[in-house]
Amino acid sequence: MKLNLLIITATLIFSINTTGQPSGGSKPGSPSHRVFDGLLQKYVSTSGKVNYKGLKKDKAVLESYISELAKQIPDNTWTKNASLTYWINAYNAFTLKLIVDNYPIKSITNLHGGKPWDIKWVELAGKKYSLNNIENDIIRPTFKDARIHFAVNCAAVSCPPLANTAYTEANINSLLDTRVKNFVNSAANEITAGKITISKIFDWYKADFGDAVNFINKYSNTKVNANATIEYKEYNWNLNEQ
Repeated sequence: MKLNLLIITATLIFSINTTGQPSGGSKPGSPSHRVFDGLLQKYVSTSGKVNYKGLKKDKAVLESYISELAKQIPDNTWTKNASLTYWINAYNAFTLKLIVDNYPIKSITNLHGGKPWDIKWVELAGKKYSLNNIENDIIRPTFKDARIHFAVNCAAVSCPPLANTAYTEANINSLLDTRVKNFVNSAANEITAGKITISKIFDWYKADFGDAVNFINKYSNTKVNANATIEYKEYNWNLNEQ
């Protein structure tokens, strides 16, 4: 009896030391985003500019991460944060792969007749998705969180900058808040009490943002009047490269 107890204890300790938790406590299919985090830190600046030339040399590493994502998509055993983390990172990883596969290129809109988001080439768990499927058919209706528009990245200068760290189940809420606050208060927008000239994404996704002034006021360093004039900036689709 004592010998059996010692064997069980040793096995449990080994499992904790090698996986970070007892093996029975892991979430099947929920991938680690550590590899993606390393790539982002290495090839994305703090301002969100991407070194695509360098990333292309590490394309195999990016593809190994994508292969992990492809093993299983989120299901009802995953937490909400784990699922949202998966889909945001997947969108960004496949967008990076799309650019790297075609680099050098001046703009993502040079691909697929200007509609690269409609092409079903993203293969996950045996099913093919377009980038629009991920954003508009999965992320937006499932999570109903306007902050995601500052997380998914379209590889363009005017897109809210790509974070140089991966989203995780632990950091997703704080990181989303930080991304929104940084973008709202950046030179990408012009905000005064009486007038705001803001990114076109606030126009394209009005249904998600609701009252734009109310949303801006949650994050802006400048208090905007409720009756402020709203204008939208032209979108610069040039590649967001270093």
